[in-house]
Amino acid sequence: MPVLLVPGVLRAEAGGASRLEITASGSLAAVLAEVDERWPRLARRIRDEQGAVRRYVNVYVDGEDSRRTAGLETPVAEGSEIQVLPSVAGGSGFDVRR
Repeated sequence: MPVLLVPGVLRAEAGGASRLEITASGSLAAVLAEVDERWPRLARRIRDEQGAVRRYVNVYVDGEDSRRTAGLETPVAEGSEIQVLPSVAGGSGFDVRR
């Protein structure tokens, strides 16, 4: 069964879990559909209203960026590891020139 790795910043939306066992496989779309059904708050942070992966979220299937493979049609096999990485913006405000 595929496993979705949840980064710390999104764990509250997944009930605090760092790893989610997914019963769906076949494609990334099928995995994300299950996430939407079981963890809707998490799903809203990953996909937009049209169902596309949000532009500031990177999704990797077995270490491969899904945007560089087949997008939502990226194959997901039994035992695949899916990693969700939202971009982090901002800074400390610390001036390194001092």
